[in-house]
Amino acid sequence: MEATVAAIVEEERSRFPASPAKKFAYGTAGFRDKAELLDRVLFRVGILAALRSKCVGATIGLMITASHNPIQDNGVKVVEPLGEMLVPQWEGLSTELTNASIEDLPSVLSSIVQSTRCDFHQPAKVAIARDTRPSGPRLAAVLVKALELMKAEYTDYGILTTPQLHYVVRCVNTNGAFGAPTERGYYQKLAAAFHSLVPKSMASPARVRLDGANGVGAGKVKSLMQHIRGDALVVEVCDDESGTLNDKCGADYVKSQQAAPPNLQYSVGDRCISFDGDADRIVYFYQDTGRRFHLLDGDKIAALAAGFIAEKLRALNSDLTIGVVQTAYANGSATAYLLNTLQVPVACTLTGVKHLHHKAVEYDVGVYFESNGHGTVVFSERAIETFKMSAEDERLSGSAREAAKRLCVLTELINQAVGDAISDMLLVEVILMHRGWGCMEWDSIYSELPNKQLKVKVKDRSQVQTTDFERRCVRPEGLQLEIDRLVAAQPKGRAFVRPSGTEDVVRVYAEAATQVAADSLAVQVGRKVHELAGGIGDPPSLL
Repeated sequence: MEATVAAIVEEERSRFPASPAKKFAYGTAGFRDKAELLDRVLFRVGILAALRSKCVGATIGLMITASHNPIQDNGVKVVEPLGEMLVPQWEGLSTELTNASIEDLPSVLSSIVQSTRCDFHQPAKVAIARDTRPSGPRLAAVLVKALELMKAEYTDYGILTTPQLHYVVRCVNTNGAFGAPTERGYYQKLAAAFHSLVPKSMASPARVRLDGANGVGAGKVKSLMQHIRGDALVVEVCDDESGTLNDKCGADYVKSQQAAPPNLQYSVGDRCISFDGDADRIVYFYQDTGRRFHLLDGDKIAALAAGFIAEKLRALNSDLTIGVVQTAYANGSATAYLLNTLQVPVACTLTGVKHLHHKAVEYDVGVYFESNGHGTVVFSERAIETFKMSAEDERLSGSAREAAKRLCVLTELINQAVGDAISDMLLVEVILMHRGWGCMEWDSIYSELPNKQLKVKVKDRSQVQTTDFERRCVRPEGLQLEIDRLVAAQPKGRAFVRPSGTEDVVRVYAEAATQVAADSLAVQVGRKVHELAGGIGDPPSLL
């Protein structure tokens, strides 16, 4: 180990002579910042990934991406052996290692090895991929150098979506049981499941228009469509890498602006989709006969999926549990629809898909989507076994066996490891086929409460602390009382505040019976945050 560490230190001194000038923190998004600041970070993460692989005796993934961030940014995420996000203990270790000075690097590495009981002499295997950002190849080369110094075996899969790398890592570590560990294997698995679920009565193919955020997802959907029958689904790809990544396009733009990308021309009745830059988020949208924009976000996708799956579970008459996991950002109408109409249990967690995923696996069938369109469905081993046995059980009715067969195939169509825009697109399209719905019928399952989000700049975001999964504010004293007072004055009012995880701002969410009321409530709450939580600059105002 000493010789390896010495070589790492020597290499780092030659590449990065100055100590880290900025502190980084590994979060749900991994490490993310301006690309020119990340070379040392990627070098350290390469070391960490090799250590993690040695500890678990499995292949670890490294995805170079900054998702929906501007093209000048980049980042890196670590993928666990079954395609999960990095476990919390190693998030902390990653932060510690990345921020260590070069003088402290040997002792920090030694501490990690000892605290994790890592056998440094074990082999390490790492899978690498990146999105289409121009800084990707340079950062990948830095990763590779760190892995070589750690004597890790690595495979560079080139350009993939983030979910595709998660898929590959899971396939490798399950010896192919999850699928073939290649990009082609990914397409073949999804296509086979999709075709099995397409109703035989389809008179014409489903048609969608895709905003690919000028990112990796656009090209990968084109590759997918080489495996999809033209009489089942037709996808017209716009914003397909010919423009600037995430510039006035993509799921984050559509969600935040409540508008279609300027480059995507669409007509009344067109079903449209937006991916984010690395294709792990998806939202739908359309315009009605009055040419008004309508967004079908993660809440609507979760409701659609939960309703379809719950219906199939009832046909089985089994004791399998199903639940939907949301965050405080979920629209109140979505929660009410799940509880009262579908009669599906709903749980709330902290913001961040790692929290939703952790809660979702407590159910036999756990559906989770953040309102931004990031999410998936997870199935327990008990559920999967029940589906397989029920599909072959001649004692069950034909409808029950058919429901079980469809549920079996759904477990193949859905990328259970992580939110996957491509997989989620196929899931939504199959359900709409079975329902005989377009976007308008889907949208009508419930009417969203108008809502508004804004940010308040503060001196120190740590002065704002929350409880009840970020729905109640406990500091500063008196702020929650003011929020309660303002909310009580609005019909169907709801509001909460939470500190940002990355910048000194406090995020405000408000909903009410009308858009005017929601806008007003958000501004009033934002003003109280500014007043009581050390706001800087001008307080929020209605423009």
